[in-house]
Amino acid sequence: MSVNLSALKQYQNVDVRASVETASPHELITMLFDGALTAMAKAKGAIERDDINERTTHLNKANDIVLGLKDFLDHEKGEDIAANLDLLYDYVVRALLQANRDNDAEKVQEAMDLILQVKSGWVQMEVPES
Repeated sequence: MSVNLSALKQYQNVDVRASVETASPHELITMLFDGALTAMAKAKGAIERDDINERTTHLNKANDIVLGLKDFLDHEKGEDIAANLDLLYDYVVRALLQANRDNDAEKVQEAMDLILQVKSGWVQMEVPES
């Protein structure tokens, strides 16, 4: 069974790499949102199972992705929107740190809800064709 699991992981890695290589910048940001949300969902499950190592691993991954999203903000072009997202991402990072410290699934859900709202707005944006 571990051989099949290993093969599946390899296939998934190849699939993700191919998706990243062919994705537009807009699609890459969407993929980051999805990655953060997946990590948060896994962390929430780990909290429910009382699995401290998994919780920490997934919350750290979610934090890294949110910090990456924060780094991609274009404050020059985005002005107020970028400034507001910057503050929101700071809040999400703090919420995830608190969730990790307090083993708090509700705090993770709050962070997920915020990222879902931002993602929803992002995917509805019209992107000029290049």
